[in-house]
Amino acid sequence: YVGSAILPHLHRSLLLARVGWQYRLSPAHPLNQRSLASLNTGNGAKESDALGRRDSVSPAPSGSSTQSVQPSGSSSFTTSQSSTPSDWDENPNLNISTFAQLPSSTFGHNQHMIINSDFKEALRQILWQFRAPIRYAFAYGSGVFPQTASGSKSASTVHSHPTPAISSLQGGSGKMIDFIFGVSYTQHWHSLNLQQHRDHYSAIGSLGSSFVSRVQDRYGAGVYFNPYVTVNGTLVKYGVVNLDTLCRDLSEWETLYLAGRLHKPVKILRDDPKVRLANQINLISAVRTALLLLPSEFTEQELYGTIAGLSYLGDPRMALPAENPNKVANIIKYQLPNFRRLYAPLIENLPNVAFQDSRCDSADWMDDPGTNAKLAQDMDPRKRGNMVRRLPRSFRSKLYFRYQSKFQIPQLEFDKMLAESDDQDPTRVKKQQGGAFDQRVANDRQDDLRVEVKKAIKSTVQWPSVSQSLKSIVTTGMVKSIRYAREKMAKYREGQKREKEDRSRKS
Repeated sequence: YVGSAILPHLHRSLLLARVGWQYRLSPAHPLNQRSLASLNTGNGAKESDALGRRDSVSPAPSGSSTQSVQPSGSSSFTTSQSSTPSDWDENPNLNISTFAQLPSSTFGHNQHMIINSDFKEALRQILWQFRAPIRYAFAYGSGVFPQTASGSKSASTVHSHPTPAISSLQGGSGKMIDFIFGVSYTQHWHSLNLQQHRDHYSAIGSLGSSFVSRVQDRYGAGVYFNPYVTVNGTLVKYGVVNLDTLCRDLSEWETLYLAGRLHKPVKILRDDPKVRLANQINLISAVRTALLLLPSEFTEQELYGTIAGLSYLGDPRMALPAENPNKVANIIKYQLPNFRRLYAPLIENLPNVAFQDSRCDSADWMDDPGTNAKLAQDMDPRKRGNMVRRLPRSFRSKLYFRYQSKFQIPQLEFDKMLAESDDQDPTRVKKQQGGAFDQRVANDRQDDLRVEVKKAIKSTVQWPSVSQSLKSIVTTGMVKSIRYAREKMAKYREGQKREKEDRSRKS
């Protein structure tokens, strides 16, 4: 009775909050698209470095905005992609169940970051404290990948009895470690976890696993967080998500809530073939989207900063004193080699972008945080139109509708165009090539294209972020919510203070 009384109020609150986003695009057409992709490094839970070195590229001709980007013969870095079919991303099969069904034996290795082995084992031991089955899991955030200089103090509460590996990596500052758990059956998982870890849940846990799973799946971004719980003497926050919800966001960008987290380096602790394939689609989609936002020539830091900032564009915390304003810059600054590991193999396999920096000839440039390599992309509207066509389905539909309005295309004509470009028909295999509309979008003035792409991203991110935050007040409880908000505000003040110190040093 209590559960049935609370749920309508939660639904009504979220519905009222949603009205505030009247400008949010709500596409009415089931546009298709599987954000294509890359190739690259890939398979298994192996930790070995699958990147190696690849051929660098000769400088592009100056004075042309549509120059062709071609590789030269000098050695720079290589990826083990010879066994990966070049057209795997035309029709990716997200119904796979084994790693052997991936496009190649090395597919997706770029997703696996190399971290200290003792620290990795300490993280895995935390997973073993959960009897409920976890199919896919990763650790992320500043508790795993530092975003400040070593020795910096944290606003988070220290761990009660951390392992030496965790204390050593975090420099004794004791940052809460964030996890995402991918599970097959939400209600079953919470039922088992409530029996074992009832203290991890707020008062909502007393309403049972059915109510908890309904709140998780129906509201926000489909994630249920339990923050500020101690496991193995370590303070952690873990979010639970259904694998289908996760894969849908990765491949279609429905909310960018989890897809955005996986745009940054994370430590995958348990892998799943379907999620690995969906995440490779997610990563190549991030590169393509960033390229639409960038000029013909740019640097690594500009590329990775654009990618890392995608999911923050519509995040309300970035507009409030609730997040470090230098968060994206700090992530890139302290994790540049990991971003290279994640994205360099994808860049190598895209035909319209390449590294164009002699420093890439160095054997150890991949691990050099002091190198900020230069890149160039081909601005040919036909090739950029292909990128537009291969954006994730849900996100692409939002961009299409923005340009339908901008170009004032009649609805019937627009519907006909969409039907002709539909590649969702299971009875035929259709190559995803940009049509006249895609090329027209790609050929828009660069400043205008940048504005429209950012608005489409904001319309994707804003409502799920707001509703997830509102849901968290209920699922985590008022005390923990206030504690979390205070720590976020402390990070904001710390970021402001450091920004002021940096300005004073430069002056």
